[in-house]
Amino acid sequence: MCSTKMAHPMKTTCLSSTNAGEKDVDETVRDLDEEDDDDGWLEYDEEVEMGHQGAKCLFCQAMLPSVEEVLFKHSMDVHRFDIREIKRKHDMDCIAYIKFINFIRAKNVSSSDINAVSSTSDAPWDCDDYMRPILSNDSLLLFDIESLEDPDQPNPSQADTQDNLTEVRIPASKYQALLRRLQSAEQRATLAEESLSRALQDLNMAKDFAQKLVASPLSVGEGYPSPISGKTHQEDQCYFDSYAHYSIHEEMLKDRVRTESYRDFIYDNQHIFKNKVVLDVGCGTGILSMFAARAGAKQVIGVDQSEIIYQAMDIVRQNKLDDTISLIKGRMEDISIPVDKVDVIISEWMGYFLLFESMLDTVLYARDKFLTEGGMVYPDLCTLSVVAISDSESHASHVAFWDGVYGFKMTCMKSCVLEETSVDYVCPEKVMSDAAMVKCLDVTSVNVKDLEFVTEFKLKASRDGDCTALVGFFDVIFEKNCKRMVMFSTGPSSQHTHWKQTVFLLRKPIPLKEGEVLSGKIKCRRDPTDLRSLVVTFDLEGEKLKYLVR
Repeated sequence: MCSTKMAHPMKTTCLSSTNAGEKDVDETVRDLDEEDDDDGWLEYDEEVEMGHQGAKCLFCQAMLPSVEEVLFKHSMDVHRFDIREIKRKHDMDCIAYIKFINFIRAKNVSSSDINAVSSTSDAPWDCDDYMRPILSNDSLLLFDIESLEDPDQPNPSQADTQDNLTEVRIPASKYQALLRRLQSAEQRATLAEESLSRALQDLNMAKDFAQKLVASPLSVGEGYPSPISGKTHQEDQCYFDSYAHYSIHEEMLKDRVRTESYRDFIYDNQHIFKNKVVLDVGCGTGILSMFAARAGAKQVIGVDQSEIIYQAMDIVRQNKLDDTISLIKGRMEDISIPVDKVDVIISEWMGYFLLFESMLDTVLYARDKFLTEGGMVYPDLCTLSVVAISDSESHASHVAFWDGVYGFKMTCMKSCVLEETSVDYVCPEKVMSDAAMVKCLDVTSVNVKDLEFVTEFKLKASRDGDCTALVGFFDVIFEKNCKRMVMFSTGPSSQHTHWKQTVFLLRKPIPLKEGEVLSGKIKCRRDPTDLRSLVVTFDLEGEKLKYLVR
């Protein structure tokens, strides 16, 4: 836009390039000279009029004295192009005309190409991107295409184009309306350009991710790329940031079942660690690393991407174990360690429903890259199980509640509630069936592809009742090469752990008699929109139930 200077609240000036009697409307504001006139019209100083700068042809390099010379004489004589016919054919207003001029400038199309466009719906210039001028100070953009609708207007091609720069007056209200339309179109073009830029960035990110996914390290056996290993540092940083605060580590350390099981395994089986090189994957505060050092390990390497590792370094120094333990900040998939191979890998990688967070992927990556032949990973065995419960009170609280809320039906909310699992302590008295194991993982040999699975199961009712939910839990076992096996469970009947249990509410309770068998099938896979979350689907009594574990 050009600068303006107002002499009177109701005066301004428009550029015009017409003969006397024509009423062409300028789309932009140029230098406005003060004129003492109270007739409510806006005036323009002809001395700075664009017409004096000449106008460039749309289809060749010719420079003509005026816009009319370009549009109504040169274009007709040389290029057989009639702007009036184009305007009529496409019902062109001033906005469409601006797009039209910029499209031709941008694409360098010929007049025959333009004449070949048959209808408005085919118009390739009908895009807000073409609201941005291609040429600075393009005189053609200032021509008022709508003035051609005036039946009293003389044919510009018949006019004297040698002296056609005359003053034209228009009402201020019309001028302001046209100006607002132009500004609005320019804003839309800017937003469209920004949206396109973001879409291209997202597309490039998806392409890069797919390439990294294909090229990521493969697990042992048939080979299967780990999606988590293929994630970049930035893409996965939110996960690590969640472990930066002390509170989550306090909760895990106060989980006596968890922490004492690791301690008992390491101290009761010191022969596994004596004079060995140990890798602690996801070391957190370093508690497992320090257990291993106290058990006689020659060297312990702890790795964690979370900021908590800086506190772990202070903890290790405070306990005078820094001569044995070295800590590295970074993703396991991105770093190098000070040795070629390690003898033992320890890690507390388990998440809700065992596989939530997908940290096992990282442990398997470390196993395949750094573990010496014959080395061990602990814990070495984990089982995942489901059990039926009868808890009508909880079901009514979370599901039936939506049938009547303060006198209103909100049953549409049920699908949202049922889609996501809850993590809670389940009272053992609510259990109404035997447990069924749906997955067993041997961490020394399992592949990443095995972490997505489909399993059939049978739950035998231990009493009469309505099954209102299925509950998932896992057991952890330290067994191979152990003088004393250690294990713990996260089931409803076991001592509480911070993992609790994962509850899958049913849409409708299923009545069961004692001894009756409830058969089903479970499918567990990664959530494609969040690779650390899980999508768990149950086929139960002919109904398919889908849940998110996140």
